[in-house]
Amino acid sequence: MSQLLINKDKSNWLIHILFVRQEFDECMKLIDDVLDSSKDKSEYALFVKAMILRINGNIHESLEMFKKCHLLDPSNIDYLKQFGRSLYLLGRHKAAIDVYDECLKITENDWEIYYYKGLSYKYLRIYDDAIDNFTKANEIQKHDCTFIELGRVYTAQVKYREAIQVSLEGLDFSPENPEILTTIGLLYIRAGENFQAFQFLGNSLTHDPENPKTILATGSIIQDKSDHDAALQKYRIAAVDNPDSAELWNNIGMCFFGKQKYVAAIACLKKALYLDPFQWIAAFNLGLVHLNTGQYASAFHFFSSAINLKPDFSNSYMYLGITLNRLDDFESACNAFEKSLELDDSDCIIYLNYAIVLFNNGDASRASEMFKKAEEIYITLDEEDIEPEMMSQRQTLAKALNFPLNQ
Repeated sequence: MSQLLINKDKSNWLIHILFVRQEFDECMKLIDDVLDSSKDKSEYALFVKAMILRINGNIHESLEMFKKCHLLDPSNIDYLKQFGRSLYLLGRHKAAIDVYDECLKITENDWEIYYYKGLSYKYLRIYDDAIDNFTKANEIQKHDCTFIELGRVYTAQVKYREAIQVSLEGLDFSPENPEILTTIGLLYIRAGENFQAFQFLGNSLTHDPENPKTILATGSIIQDKSDHDAALQKYRIAAVDNPDSAELWNNIGMCFFGKQKYVAAIACLKKALYLDPFQWIAAFNLGLVHLNTGQYASAFHFFSSAINLKPDFSNSYMYLGITLNRLDDFESACNAFEKSLELDDSDCIIYLNYAIVLFNNGDASRASEMFKKAEEIYITLDEEDIEPEMMSQRQTLAKALNFPLNQ
């Protein structure tokens, strides 16, 4: 009996060494021998086999192995946790939550249980429960991944300030984590604070100078300042490791658009749409380029595609209205503008463009009405939100309508 135990221990030790070395083929051969001799009663061999199967993508088979482990020792929480993890990977999030609830009956002091339970709630879009579980995970033991996921949940709820706050807490815990630094930078971009964003993205690049996501975000800030050549240099670096990024080719396309190189812009934007056919922003930008080059039928096609992919973006309807007007469909153009205002009635540009279209089609009365609403919004704008083109259009239309301008 003692000799059998020694052999079993030796097998477990060798299984462990082979698994750690990632020599999975040799490890599986040894495991199969052990399981044959033990008639599937070796818990460790079953456990490691389940882990290898999952690593190799055979998640259903790994689930069965973890189930056998749990039946052999129902009190072992590691088997139950891995069982829940496999359910999570299979997309069976409700079942995974049930398993993690069983884990909590055994112990309530394991951060991983709350973390993976939070992930399951996140993918079910039950965000409040996800936040509760991630918070409990951090209370037990702080980890970078928990802070990152907590920030993602707040971002999904469009609570950017809360996402920034929790990410900053994560940065206090792990000051050199480039993913957290990049996340904070991206959140500041969404909050419209590009200076703060640039600082965090720069810090991230000092720790991970080839991170494509960070380079892309940094380039986008530079691009917003109309420094297209500098942005393109950043994008060239990102393209080395991430040549199939639709977001990258979209930004490159808009750099060429800013440089008035329209053929190159269209080629890059079409590549972005080829890489990700559901990327609405690439379709929208293709509409802008074609509108700018007088290709109104193509512009109509791409704005319509953008609307189908993202029907709640007001500017798509506004530019569709401008395009339809150029195609001599005034009635449909007005409908598009009305839809745009239905989605966002606080955008000065929409009212201003609508007024221009109305005036050019002989409806000076309604044009004056729209221009008046544009002026009411204009006086509330900050100076940095006023573009030179808006000023020029505003002055031209005010003169045509004999409308006194607000100073």
